[in-house]
Amino acid sequence: MKKITILFSVILLIFAQSCKKSGEQNPLSDVENLGKGSYPTLLSNINLNFNYNVPTSKVNIKIDKYGEDIDKVNIFVVEGANTNPTAWKRLKTVAFTGSGTELSATSLEVATVLGVTVTSLSPGNFYTFYNQVVTKDGKTYDVNNVGNALGSNSNYNACFSWTAYITCPFVGPIGGSYRVVFDGDWQDWNTNDIVQVSDGPGLNQVNLSRVWPNPAYGVISSPLLVNVDPATGSAKVPLVTFAVNYPGTATAQGSGVADFAGYVFSCTGYITLTMNVKYNGSPQGALKLKLQKL
Repeated sequence: MKKITILFSVILLIFAQSCKKSGEQNPLSDVENLGKGSYPTLLSNINLNFNYNVPTSKVNIKIDKYGEDIDKVNIFVVEGANTNPTAWKRLKTVAFTGSGTELSATSLEVATVLGVTVTSLSPGNFYTFYNQVVTKDGKTYDVNNVGNALGSNSNYNACFSWTAYITCPFVGPIGGSYRVVFDGDWQDWNTNDIVQVSDGPGLNQVNLSRVWPNPAYGVISSPLLVNVDPATGSAKVPLVTFAVNYPGTATAQGSGVADFAGYVFSCTGYITLTMNVKYNGSPQGALKLKLQKL
């Protein structure tokens, strides 16, 4: 409906401009006469990790708003990510009470609306929550009718969606043989190749030095270590020059805020990481690596 409204407004504006007399200011051309709209803004992420197999485990964020007054927020959920609203399941409706309004979901709520059991929410799975705001005068705004520029530009701090992962505590040791699920970005290995993952040397650490580099392409310069949060399995990769003779040098670090890299799930033997890699000083982007223990 918003798209239709915008299109109608543009047509009306063009018509009004074409009909006005020369030198006259048409009030319909004043942007102040157009609708302002409204969208939620993100104040803070409180918790974005579900604890595996805990029905009461809760994820939550706090929001504010920009634009017209918001009456309520409809929260929808989908496994993975899908902006097609026909795939969304309505989770709940939350009254907007002003800055700091909390949006939350429990494992049981998500499982119930998706028609599955809590135990099927496996570590490594992620769920996207889509926020649809309803203004005091009944207009609705979500990721589908505000345009990509607003939804994707971080300068607006819009919060039309947020993501939560299913996690489990990290308990070592987890070293051993792993199958390569994905290394299509860095391409040291092919899918289904078998690699070796080592433990340590520190507590709650994983050593990927026998994964990156592949000895056929590079030589280890420094260990590629992953620091794992024992409570959630969330992982960070410190900046390190991990290989030479590719030819050249390659450096890797965790991507995003605070070197965030991904997760190491000892309960399922699944490792999923995203690392910013440089090759000969040239950024290669955020490269994904996924491994599954045999």
